[in-house]
Order: sequence, then structure tokens, then C-alpha cells
Amino acid sequence: MSRAEHVAPLADIVAEAERLLAAAEAKGVPVRLMGGIAVYVHTEQIPPPLRRSYDDIDIATARGASRRVGELFTELGYEPSREFNALQGDRRLLFFDRQNDRKLDAFVGGFEMCHTIPIMERMELDDRTIPLAELLLTKLQVVELTEKDLRDIATLLNGHEVASHDDDAINGDFIASLTADDWGLWRTVKLNLERLQEQIDSLSLDADTSARVLDRATAIWGGIDREPKSKRWRLRDRVGDRKRWYEVPDEVRR
Repeated sequence: MSRAEHVAPLADIVAEAERLLAAAEAKGVPVRLMGGIAVYVHTEQIPPPLRRSYDDIDIATARGASRRVGELFTELGYEPSREFNALQGDRRLLFFDRQNDRKLDAFVGGFEMCHTIPIMERMELDDRTIPLAELLLTKLQVVELTEKDLRDIATLLNGHEVASHDDDAINGDFIASLTADDWGLWRTVKLNLERLQEQIDSLSLDADTSARVLDRATAIWGGIDREPKSKRWRLRDRVGDRKRWYEVPDEVRR
């Protein structure tokens, strides 16, 4: 077997994500899964109506680890986007799996899309994915919510209780603390929890699953609503929707 064949990414995207994690752990490179694949590996049973396909792999890594991440993924058969990585490598890296027509997106230090989420500050809580609260927030921060995002939100809420800790639970206190200091994030999370309530019937869930998802969404919002807001939050609240409260992410093309 040639070296190229040996390091070629696997066709099965979940198996490939596991291969990346194992290789990163073996070399001491701080990597955590995020995105839809992280939702999948964190959930024991996904109800059939919530199952979906996964097109790409998203990972998070620590600030200062860009060079090691680039070397690792190149060794594992990925083609780096050299121009993009040279310009954005301090906060984001991009790689391609040409054989399987997939993209690998690596967020460095934090997550910056419609809103900024500190995805790596608590990375020690889980050795495979970013923590559940942060994972949920990367979905709830999407202003133009897609059906896949909606399914991932419902999957996380169905599979994990909302609590004040991170032991296989969504830490509602952590979510509340972030939104209490960031009016824009608060506004988008509110918007998407309302969308979830409005669109839950479109997911064709059974009554028990639907009720569980909505009850946990209500629990998250209750914590957010009760959390004392910062001065910065209160000042931005005076402006409200009159000024755009989110960033418009750049489309990363293949």
C-alpha cells in the first residue's frame, strides 16, 4: 500500500472524524469536534425524523495550535487551502478532502460566525467534542437557520437535559451568562428558540419527543430571562432591532 493510499480520508464521515480525533490525541494536538458530526457522536439515539446527512467535518482547536493542526491534517491526506490559511490561520483553517468531496473547517481559539462563541475555553470538559452548551450555541447563533440546524438543535435538546452542570447535560447557566453580556447573541438565541416552537410540527416528532424538546428549550430560555444583564447588554437593548445585531459570515467556497 502506498503512503497516499494509507493516509487517504475514509469515505464514512463519522469513521473519518473518529480517525482525526485518534490521530490528534496520539500527537498531542488539541482538537475537538463540533458541528453536526459532534451532535451525532454525542447522542446515543437520534429519532428517525431528526436524522440527517453530514457533508463536512468541523473541528475546534486551541489558539496557537494552527501550525500543528495544519501539519497533522496534511499528513492525514487533506489538502490545505493555502491562501485562505495564510490570511485567516490565526482564527480559522480550511482543508479539502478531494477524494470524498468534503471540506474540513477548523476554528482556532473561538467561533466567529453570526456571533462569537468561546468554544475552547472549557475544552477540558470533553475529550471528543466542544461542551454541549457551546455546541448548542453554535447552532442557536445562526441567524438564517436551516433545516439541518433546526434538526441539530432538536436532537441536542431531546438527548440531553438542561442543568447547571456539564455532566452529559446542557449547562443552561453557562448559556445564560454569555447571553447576559451579549445582547446580539441573546436576540438571535431568542429568535431561534421561538422558531423552534413555531416549526416543531414540521419535524414530525411524536408527542413525547416534541414535548421534551420544547420543555428543555423553555428551561434554557427561563435561565436566560432570569440572568441579570450587564451594563453593556442594557445599553445595546435600548437600540434593539433598529441596528443589525449580528455579523454576516463570509461564504467559504470549495
